[in-house]
Amino acid sequence: MTKPVFDTIAIIGVGLIGSSVARAAKEKGGATNVVLWDQNSATLGRAAELGLGKPAASMTAAVADADAVFHCIPVGAIGAAAAACAGAMKPGAILTDVGSVKGNVARDLRAAAPQGVHVIPGHPIAGTENSGPDAGFASLFEGRWCILTPEAGGDADYLAAVDRLAEFWQRLGSRVERMDATRHDLVLAITSHLPHLIAYNIVATAHDMESVTEGEVVKFSAAGFRDFTRIAASDPTMWRDVFLNNREAVIEALGRFEDDLTALRKAIRNGDGDILFDLFTHARGIRRSIIEAGQDTAAPNFGRDTKKT
Repeated sequence: MTKPVFDTIAIIGVGLIGSSVARAAKEKGGATNVVLWDQNSATLGRAAELGLGKPAASMTAAVADADAVFHCIPVGAIGAAAAACAGAMKPGAILTDVGSVKGNVARDLRAAAPQGVHVIPGHPIAGTENSGPDAGFASLFEGRWCILTPEAGGDADYLAAVDRLAEFWQRLGSRVERMDATRHDLVLAITSHLPHLIAYNIVATAHDMESVTEGEVVKFSAAGFRDFTRIAASDPTMWRDVFLNNREAVIEALGRFEDDLTALRKAIRNGDGDILFDLFTHARGIRRSIIEAGQDTAAPNFGRDTKKT
């Protein structure tokens, strides 16, 4: 049997991602022992009932003996949480996270980390619109990318720690990419953050249109709108923090989107079918590329089984 990557890991926050990390780590040999902490005592108790790991009495107790600490909480809360417990971590341990923003998080983690603790921010690009410890599942990370944004340079011990964390995510089924934090935030602004912003806004627009009733919106929702509502059902606290902590990159992506939307509005107003056809053909090609890359399936799935997509 393959030896687990870590003896003990600590998971701070046992929602969808944290509980999935716990399940996958135990099932796939990521860690021998999993210690849990969550500021919500009911959530922590439920995670313990599910057998996801050993609940700790405090954050400092959770991290004290851990070889790696995973902050699985909204990015806006990571800095304060790390500051409250990182001092209790042992030398040589890894301090990491799973947040969708890396620049600000990396800064906060490094400010909190004591000498000898290896700060390696991370982002598994996986999830569903559901939340809580019951929502997690061990296969969530299979075939999905996990981006690590380590510091440039670093001594031999730090580089070995980066390799070890990469091995952990690979053991959980992820494909690992190493990337500069600024680059990560720009890429995710367009591939993740902007789509969520559009989803939240279009659902709100549909609800607020006085000429179309809410009952009609619900009753006659087509597949496209249903997909928007699925995305818009994501945790509002998490996404509020994402936009506030990645505002520069999101604003840049949003500006480009607004320019393209203006051009599209003009084409519709002018009846320019060629522009519309070319745009739709190009977008269709991108969709096919995503399927070919294994990031989604072409199979019809109108119910959107999120544990498989």
